[in-house]
Amino acid sequence: MYDKIELIGNLTRDPEMQHTQSGAEVTNLNIATNRKWTDKAGQKQEQVVWWRVSVWGKQAEACEQYLSKGRQVFVEGQVVPDENGNPRMFERNDGTFGASFELRANRVLFLGSKGERVDAGSVNSREDLPF
Repeated sequence: MYDKIELIGNLTRDPEMQHTQSGAEVTNLNIATNRKWTDKAGQKQEQVVWWRVSVWGKQAEACEQYLSKGRQVFVEGQVVPDENGNPRMFERNDGTFGASFELRANRVLFLGSKGERVDAGSVNSREDLPF
């Protein structure tokens, strides 16, 4: 079986790059996706889902170098569950509970306000970027 998730959302903070003990590069992205609709009563509704995304290798370098808070991205990857196959649960400072959805990216596209797209897997140098 195979799972694949595709997201389009905005970065909620600047990317954070780290190196594993083996020297592998990983960049962590925090992305918010939202859905808006009007319910049966005519009230406008919005649902926001927060995602933690890990990007590895050359894509990690490109994401860390060229992305920043507020930028829209397309991400394709697999869900990373907890040891029981569920989203990671956490307790907020106010005592309420939440779930963290985590994704390991296979592909990241940088989306621009003018429709510019860059595939982070194919970025070799700054000259490859349209901005």
